[in-house]
Amino acid sequence: MPSSINRRQLLASATCVATAAVAGGVVGAGAAQAAPRAYTPDWDSVDQHPPAPEWFQDAKFGIYFHWGAFSVPAYDNEWYPRNMYQAGSNANRHHIATYGQPSAWPYHYFIDGAKDLAGNTVKFAPKLKSAGGKFDPDEWVQLFVDAGARFAGPVAEHHDGFSMWDSQVNEWNSVNKGPGLDLLRLFSTAIRAKGLKLLVAMHHAYNFTGFYEHAPAQTDASLKKLYGQLGSTAENQLWYDKLKEVIDRAQPDILWQDFNLDAVDERQRLNFLAYYYNQADSWGREVVATYKDGMHAKGAVFDYERGGPADLTYPYWLTDDSISSSSWCYTQGIGYYSVQQMLHSFLDRVSKNGNVLLNIAPMADGTIPQSQKDILLGIGDHLRRFGESVYATRAWAAYGEGPTKMGGGSFTSPTAGTPQDIRFTRTKTDDVLYATVLGWPGSSLTIKTLASYRIDLSSLTSVKLLGPTSGTYIDLPAPTQSASGLTVTLPSSAPYSAGAFVLKLTFSGTIPALRPLVGATAFTDVNYTGNAAVLALGDYTAADLTAVGPGPRTLSSLRPAPGYQVIGYSGDTYTGTAWTFTADNPDLRATGNNDLITSLKVQFNPATYFRITNATNGLALDSGGDVASGSNLKQWTSGDSTNLQWQAVAVAGGYYKLVNRTNGMVADGWGATADGSPARQAPWNGGTNQQWTITHRGGGRYSIANRTTGLVLDGGGNVSSGSVTKQWSYDTSTNLLWTFTAL
Repeated sequence: MPSSINRRQLLASATCVATAAVAGGVVGAGAAQAAPRAYTPDWDSVDQHPPAPEWFQDAKFGIYFHWGAFSVPAYDNEWYPRNMYQAGSNANRHHIATYGQPSAWPYHYFIDGAKDLAGNTVKFAPKLKSAGGKFDPDEWVQLFVDAGARFAGPVAEHHDGFSMWDSQVNEWNSVNKGPGLDLLRLFSTAIRAKGLKLLVAMHHAYNFTGFYEHAPAQTDASLKKLYGQLGSTAENQLWYDKLKEVIDRAQPDILWQDFNLDAVDERQRLNFLAYYYNQADSWGREVVATYKDGMHAKGAVFDYERGGPADLTYPYWLTDDSISSSSWCYTQGIGYYSVQQMLHSFLDRVSKNGNVLLNIAPMADGTIPQSQKDILLGIGDHLRRFGESVYATRAWAAYGEGPTKMGGGSFTSPTAGTPQDIRFTRTKTDDVLYATVLGWPGSSLTIKTLASYRIDLSSLTSVKLLGPTSGTYIDLPAPTQSASGLTVTLPSSAPYSAGAFVLKLTFSGTIPALRPLVGATAFTDVNYTGNAAVLALGDYTAADLTAVGPGPRTLSSLRPAPGYQVIGYSGDTYTGTAWTFTADNPDLRATGNNDLITSLKVQFNPATYFRITNATNGLALDSGGDVASGSNLKQWTSGDSTNLQWQAVAVAGGYYKLVNRTNGMVADGWGATADGSPARQAPWNGGTNQQWTITHRGGGRYSIANRTTGLVLDGGGNVSSGSVTKQWSYDTSTNLLWTFTAL
């Protein structure tokens, strides 16, 4: 697990692709695809593996740990084995000053043992408490249980190539060298003894594909193996052989892998998946394989590093994050996130249909620092008391509300929320909705998502506040609903101390359907009931509909958001008979297409005018009126002027033209190539300069990218009314995000 900017760049494109591929979302799970009786090493076969079994979706929270020979120097981060060889780096200078030149004091001395320049023996050699040391795997696992984790496990091999088990294919292992302990076996035994699912993390794809690029070439065959220098064929085989050993010895419930799988031979990747899935079938267990690149979302679970999506995202996903902001392994002076940051980001990720795998950083001798324990126990306190709103729940039709925006991709830091932030979950029986408030809101709380124009709450039977201990509740007065939301009266002051507070809304039947604000919601039954899929703007083939929810030929009612339309097709890939829906349709039988929609498109309704507003400054996209062709687009304080009103009209290939209501001209990228270039307007000519990709980025916000240049519309920050609208390369800045409000 890296912490360098280079790693961020390596993952950026993969994360964007994965996010786009799973955009949309389901409220209820669709029909599971039957798994084959025996998997074969090809994508058609392994992609049929159910990626996220029910136990995994129920579990929500897991813990793992970066701990190994790289923990011994306790400096820089877990990439010390790489960085110590990079001339001029902090790790390199530290290594020279503490141990000597890397050519004379190489990384494997941390494994074999050697003296530093001060004469101290240095070696990764933790001792069990039973042998007079400080390491006790049972104590570690009890801490994980107290933290509320439902799965846990070790980094069994990091990029450094040191295996933490009794490997027969890699002599650089923790039994032959270093501590002389089969660490994977010790952890597996302790974890399963406490009833947790076992996760094993493997990072070895990067060992031979770039990690040791600064290390000198080795002449010894054994050292070539450690430093990833055996050559492509042998290294790819070793990659597979190590995984096979871990599968056979530990029988992991989750086999987690770090990045650069796409640099591993595809045949070996497929061999691994087929072998793991077939072995799991022989064990009679449902297992999870994760990936950051090099695999498909159909049969494995996508993992965001240090982040998560900005909105509900499907299929079910995972994030791995760390309690430290500075390193994944223990270092002297290591920094930590707060309990609130970790807890609130966890609750946010669960509300968006994900699990969290949280990393801790033990010291080389096996000690877990108290500061790390405090963070884990802080999360555990919430789960012990309010776990019914987390465990075995599912995402709802909306993830939440409030001013604090979290997520948006990988490498988005954990963020603490406010008492105005709410995150939703629901029971699997779909009759209880939990609203978790990220702070005490005071004597009254209005949940805006539950406004009367969005949801019918006539079947709501009670609203209770979860009490200070598990299974206890505080009765609340009957709430009131209005166009502003559902207003709940609370005690005048917080009745107990907590990092977040949970309201339990119980219904006499299923939770009523929520009217979407963007995209559309499709239901398997009439009158907006049954399993549902929340569909973002975009095109959905039959395979896409299967991935995000109920699947093709199952839809019986539809609710487009205001200003959106759904075009359903009887055939796959937008063929056959077509039906267009611009308003709620409670029963598709009335139009003769019940359960006939095989593919569909969710689009902006071309007859609707929108105000397009920048997420940072609140100014609206402005044509300026009856201006000349080529005039710059501006931004203006929102109002009723037709200068601020635009149609988003779909053109071929999934692109849109943005047509101004006053002058009829369209937004034009004008062939801009440089960040900061102005966006302009001109009469429609069909050119790609005038075509835009509109991508939902979560929370009802969109980026608007020009087809020719790839640059997106940029508000420029907190600028004054009348400022020019520019174009910029897309990043996570809210300057580049816009909302569409139907008028």
